Amino acid sequence: MPIPLFNSIASWLLRKRYHQIELFLKYPLDVQDEVLRQLMDFSEDTMIGKQYGFKDMPKYDEFKNRVPIVSYEDIAPLIERTRKGEQNLFWPTTIKWFAKSSGTTNAKSKFIPVSAEALEDCHYKSSKDLLCLYLNNNENSQLFTGKSLRLGGSKELYEDNGTFFGDLSAILIDNMPLWAEYSSTPSNKVSLMSEWESKLEAIIEESIRENVTSLAGVPSWMLVLLNQVLEKTGKNHLFEVWENLEVYFHGGVSFIPYKDQYKKLLPRKKFNYYETYNASEGFFGIQDRNNSDDLLLMLDYGIFYEFIPMDTYGNEENAIPLWEVQLGINYAMVITTNAGLWRYKIGDTIRFTSKDPYRIRITGRTKHHINAFGEELIIENAEEALKQICQKTDAEIMDYTAAPIFMTGSEKGAHEWIIEFRKPPEDIAYFTEFLDNALKSLNSDYEAKRYNNITLKMPKVHMARKNLFHDWLKSKNKLGGQHKIPRLSNERAYLDELLQMNIQ
Repeated sequence: MPIPLFNSIASWLLRKRYHQIELFLKYPLDVQDEVLRQLMDFSEDTMIGKQYGFKDMPKYDEFKNRVPIVSYEDIAPLIERTRKGEQNLFWPTTIKWFAKSSGTTNAKSKFIPVSAEALEDCHYKSSKDLLCLYLNNNENSQLFTGKSLRLGGSKELYEDNGTFFGDLSAILIDNMPLWAEYSSTPSNKVSLMSEWESKLEAIIEESIRENVTSLAGVPSWMLVLLNQVLEKTGKNHLFEVWENLEVYFHGGVSFIPYKDQYKKLLPRKKFNYYETYNASEGFFGIQDRNNSDDLLLMLDYGIFYEFIPMDTYGNEENAIPLWEVQLGINYAMVITTNAGLWRYKIGDTIRFTSKDPYRIRITGRTKHHINAFGEELIIENAEEALKQICQKTDAEIMDYTAAPIFMTGSEKGAHEWIIEFRKPPEDIAYFTEFLDNALKSLNSDYEAKRYNNITLKMPKVHMARKNLFHDWLKSKNKLGGQHKIPRLSNERAYLDELLQMNIQ
């Protein structure tokens, strides 16, 4: 098929979906209520459905009262039974794919069930919706005259007892529809390469010869790839490599620390950045406007949402449905999905910026914050503070992490930071003072604990050697894909490892 014709047909088909999106924009609560009803009706004869009585559960209040909120550890035995061949435990159709993921500070793996319904009605549907929303906002787009450079995980699929596990990206590539494969680079063979550094070289070799019109991947790893593209080609910026490049679809980690670096690689003012919010458990949000920091909560992907206010986190009875949320409050997200996760704590925190339509911003992780002294420092605070400092000092940050220095005897506590700079500040002491003041201005709890050094002393900042975080992730076999450095943590074992590697 000629490329201009493919571009026209693909664009027309994707724009048709916008009318369905308008339905949940207009009737969000009805759509969510229907999603929950359908999930229960479909699963009423499963073991879980019988245990909690889905057949005679007419309303959300009954669902909330009967079905407990769970973490992965609570349902791991059921998942393991399914991996060994039992079916119809928590979802009625056969589950043969499991997305393997692990916490950054914990080697224990999670195996998240991925049903055929989740693949089709959530993950692949979201990919089409991302393109639909982008095309709806950019009518002159020539996206499909070229290819999307995708950067996914680096693990192939492994078989175990007739089921398959691996990175979610590997599962998606293995089941990818032909239209998506046709419009993507690199090839599936290269995309599934396991050895990360060899994979980057292979991606560059394949992609620099293509007409790349979009980029898709995690900002931290994509930045590594793009800098290597410029080194390989000897070009000054990416438009000299791919002149028709028009958008970068990103997600997985906050874009804030990387935005200024991307603007140097992509200096055109009209270049677009579109954020997504997805995980192994599902696809949740898509940026639906140009130049926006908000994500549209996608309500018709077979996912029912609940939210626990973070100031009462741990008291699951305080979970509320979408129709009770308020703007500006930090919530932990709870999901019920078309892969058989029932009232599952995903571990992410968000806040609503709009209720008409429902738009959100990701604020962090329930475990990735520092609250060793009552300071409640969340990733959103840290990202904004670092953004302000970089603008003030002209520094550029590649990666960072922070953990508490705990009180010993009469010695006060503090926060200890390790930051790897692409361009370091001239004065690290000034940088540290600015960081402290910025955090005070953004977080009243932190400010109170810092008042007259009553609980917290001035933070301690270490400048990381080159490739420190890369080397640490490599030592854990966690290069590429969704693997990332823990930005903030109440536990400091990993930070001590990094400090030790920083002086070697």
